[in-house]
Amino acid sequence: MQALWMILGSFFFATMAVGIKVSSASFSTFELVFYRGVVSVIFMGLVLRTRGTRLRTPVPMMHAWRTFIGVLSLGSWFYAIAHLPLATAMTLNYMSGVWVAAFIVGGAVMYGHAERQGPLMATVLAGFAGVVMMLRPTLDQHQLFAGLIGLLSGMGAALAYMQVMALSKVGEPEGRTVFYFSVGSAIAGGAGMVFTGFTPWAAVSWQAAAWLVPIGVLASLGQWCMTRAYSRGSTLLVANLQYSGIVFAAFYSLLLFGDQVPLIGWAGMCVIVVSGLAATALRARTVPDTPAEEH
Repeated sequence: MQALWMILGSFFFATMAVGIKVSSASFSTFELVFYRGVVSVIFMGLVLRTRGTRLRTPVPMMHAWRTFIGVLSLGSWFYAIAHLPLATAMTLNYMSGVWVAAFIVGGAVMYGHAERQGPLMATVLAGFAGVVMMLRPTLDQHQLFAGLIGLLSGMGAALAYMQVMALSKVGEPEGRTVFYFSVGSAIAGGAGMVFTGFTPWAAVSWQAAAWLVPIGVLASLGQWCMTRAYSRGSTLLVANLQYSGIVFAAFYSLLLFGDQVPLIGWAGMCVIVVSGLAATALRARTVPDTPAEEH
């Protein structure tokens, strides 16, 4: 059942990305972050009220740090979705598993234990080789900046995952973690809109407007499903199944948007997925608790 929770969560996130892709034609990245946060706050507030979960938390600063990193990752990911093929943006965000491995290797190097992390270092190098393969086509399409922003979203997600794991260890309910992240998204998006402006509704297409509520609901459901999967199932299994989101995104990318990704780009995606799976398996031998996926 835990495997199904992870696959369902990946499906929700990939479908949310479709909404972001459509809505980005009318709304700025900050607006999308704002609307996603507002809808999620309302949705999760109702869920927490129904479940009788209190909003007050004993660890507000932990939530603040998780929200700060998570919002940076979220905004970067939304920008990448707007400017890159959907499958490419999704894959770059799912580089988070490779980034976690890179952090572990970096720590080992700092403490003089690099020789113990040879296999893990190989997965990191392979993962970044896959990134180069994926970003090569974007050079020809003048999309390198968007590609680098997408890569940054994966790094931010990796840092956010670590904080989510820390929150779960101190007993924070999964719903409350999602709720406070949604609050932070709404605040950050609103603050950004002060500088970038607000899109008049008269200039918004009905397709873009119709996606605003589903984006927030799908994001909340995706976070909830994935957190549930990690907290109740085999960490190694559910961590590997998160890559099903790339499959869903590739399907949407081809069917709905007709994205043309060159063969080298698809090959790069495969390299990243394989390196991510290998990194997860290697980390599981030494780090029994792997953080949950959050967007």
